[in-house]
Amino acid sequence: MLTTVLRILIAKRVKPFIFERKDDVSLTYRSPTIGVYVHIPFCRSLCPFCPYYKVLYREEIVERFKSALLKEIEIISSKYRDKGIDSVYFGGGTPALIIDHLPKITSRLRDNFDIKGDFAIELHPLDLTERNLKILKEIGFEMISIGVQSFSKRCLDALGRKEDIQTVKENLSLVKAFNFKTVDIDLIFGIPSQTLETLEEDFRIAVDFGATQISAYPFIDFSFLKNRERSLSKKEKRIMLAQLTKIANSIGFERTSIWTFAKKNSQRYSSITRDNFIGFGPSASSLGDNSFKINTFSLEEYISSLEKKKLPPSLVLEFDIYSRGAYWLFWNSYNLDINRDSFFRLFGIELEEVFYWQLRFGEFLGLLKQYEKGYRLTEKGAYYFHLVEQVYTHKYIDKVWSLQRAKFPPARITI
Repeated sequence: MLTTVLRILIAKRVKPFIFERKDDVSLTYRSPTIGVYVHIPFCRSLCPFCPYYKVLYREEIVERFKSALLKEIEIISSKYRDKGIDSVYFGGGTPALIIDHLPKITSRLRDNFDIKGDFAIELHPLDLTERNLKILKEIGFEMISIGVQSFSKRCLDALGRKEDIQTVKENLSLVKAFNFKTVDIDLIFGIPSQTLETLEEDFRIAVDFGATQISAYPFIDFSFLKNRERSLSKKEKRIMLAQLTKIANSIGFERTSIWTFAKKNSQRYSSITRDNFIGFGPSASSLGDNSFKINTFSLEEYISSLEKKKLPPSLVLEFDIYSRGAYWLFWNSYNLDINRDSFFRLFGIELEEVFYWQLRFGEFLGLLKQYEKGYRLTEKGAYYFHLVEQVYTHKYIDKVWSLQRAKFPPARITI
């Protein structure tokens, strides 16, 4: 119900959004710069709480995947050689499982795109070896995001994670020597059996090990996952989110998004809040001027398409100015800052021309506060957006991703 109301009020759309399966799709970009996301789907084990598309690592398929990925880069880059790339993010899955292939992949990206921004990568704590970190620095990675989730054995057990905490800490101790610009440590709050004390301890341990940014995500029960336990209640999550903000402020960190806290004056990074981006790999998303597409969730279909020198099938959602603007508004609200100049650069129209009364209504409700460059979410607004984000996740992401995982995914998804 909430997402329907927001769709009508903000996107000015009565009818539901429709994704349609299409083949060999490219998007258009007016902006001179765009982001790049590369999805590496391989994992050494499949964590039950993780909703992202992944498959068990098998050496025999890695070479085919790498060749397909390199071909996708070649095909797509030929259409956007005039664009600068302002960020490159490798996610997964566990990208470091193919560490010996990353030099070739990053080199192909550099050969085919004008890359102006930093390279970033997600890492599992077990991947933090001196050899891996050395390779990453040598090929240009300056930002790393480490999926720790918790330093509490009880919490890790609830998540289905089995790594030894002492080993995780020993591996983390290696990171400081490599002087990455950004060291993000991912934590989860709202885990069954988690307490405020264990959450605060997790945050402080992460900082002690050199985190310049901490991304603390709520534990979300996706319908297609097999979590053994349910997340804590909304009330408990609200208390924990407030506690995270309090802890961050007390040790020189500031809130930089709904669920992210960064050391003051440090370089920040987010993989999900780009104005536009190109996604490579199975399940990777791309956001263009008037369309949003999601690559097939089938590794075999992804590979076989590119072996035929065709882009993989994808689900595509077409935008008008209001729905595209609503997408922008959603993710900039996630970043707590709705900037007029950013909106104008992307759309060539003033922010208030599209969302005048919605922004005023947000002010009236105490969710937004205007400043010289736009609007910032208040503490009240940040909390309610935290709730909206979780509803959005269940209504849209959960449905699309679960249907894409089916043996015979539908050609059309209505949400």
